[in-house]
Amino acid sequence: MRLLILTSCLSLLASGCADTAPPHPEAPTVVQTATPSPERIATTGLDSTRVAAAIARAEALPNLYSFLVWRQGETFVEEYYQGRTPQTPANVKSVSKTILATLVGVALAEGRLESGDQPIATFFTEYLTPESDPAIRDITLGHLLSMQAGLQSTSGRNYGRWVTSSNWVRHAITRPMVDEPGGRMQYSTGTSHLLSALLTEATGMSTYAYAREKLAEPLNVSIPPWTTDPQGIYFGGNEMRMTPRALLRFGEMILNGGEIDGRQVVPAEWIRTSWEPRTRSRFNSHRYGYGWWIEEMAGLPVYFAWGYGGQYLFLVPDLKLIVVTTSVADGAGGSGRHRRAIQEIVAQLLVPAAIEGGMEAATL
Repeated sequence: MRLLILTSCLSLLASGCADTAPPHPEAPTVVQTATPSPERIATTGLDSTRVAAAIARAEALPNLYSFLVWRQGETFVEEYYQGRTPQTPANVKSVSKTILATLVGVALAEGRLESGDQPIATFFTEYLTPESDPAIRDITLGHLLSMQAGLQSTSGRNYGRWVTSSNWVRHAITRPMVDEPGGRMQYSTGTSHLLSALLTEATGMSTYAYAREKLAEPLNVSIPPWTTDPQGIYFGGNEMRMTPRALLRFGEMILNGGEIDGRQVVPAEWIRTSWEPRTRSRFNSHRYGYGWWIEEMAGLPVYFAWGYGGQYLFLVPDLKLIVVTTSVADGAGGSGRHRRAIQEIVAQLLVPAAIEGGMEAATL
């Protein structure tokens, strides 16, 4: 099914390939496709020729499920492939980490958590012993959010052993320290799961219930239940399911400083804090804040949530531009070619389309 809108409009776990560290940079792939006529795309504030080329390149991607482009309050492109519809929820994989970091910001604003400098050891005393590495007690909430806890990663080759353990929290918090807290980025879904565990304790609610109350209800979207660990703690950092429209709605709220429909859902200050670069992945050039990846395209900052297989939410605040993609989420969807193609559509076509469209509008 394909939709083009010109006006507003958890199978799991079995293998480690379902959760991988950000990959090494690779040479870009140029996708050659036929370009549809720009006349079929009547946009305001977007260069129609570039948008047409972006649609053509998206249509050529065999693992793509959805492709949405929003600018300045209007959804200009909304396309679905391989039988998907606007009502089909997608496994957004590690985009879940961005959602979780946002919930932490809400909990901080409500006083349920203290600050980014709050030590996290008090939440996990049952798993710590006198023999535990003393550096664990120096890990802060901010270190978990920025993937700088220093604990050995549970992602990549360690993922399968982690999610088949009898206690995910204990497994994650008792990993060896491979760097000091606040040191190099150690991409790890176990680190995000610790956030879900402490959020559960701090709020007295499950992460799912908190997400429904603080995000789904004010955004008027659905976030269905997702996977829990053996102790019933909702998976922190993977396996959440959202429709592409729900993901777009979340992005619109973030881009609007945490406000939507006249309601402040997330503190604007938390969004600014989350977007501050704090570390950089040693596997690629991307910087990382609190749950958000950070890059530049055409000299402009781009903040994005990124999930395995090609689940993306791109925000370009200077252009008031949002791009959402969902894709095959299993091992077959994890190719670097597919991922690079999506990033190139945004960087090479949609960001320039918004820049050129803005120039066109300014001359009218």
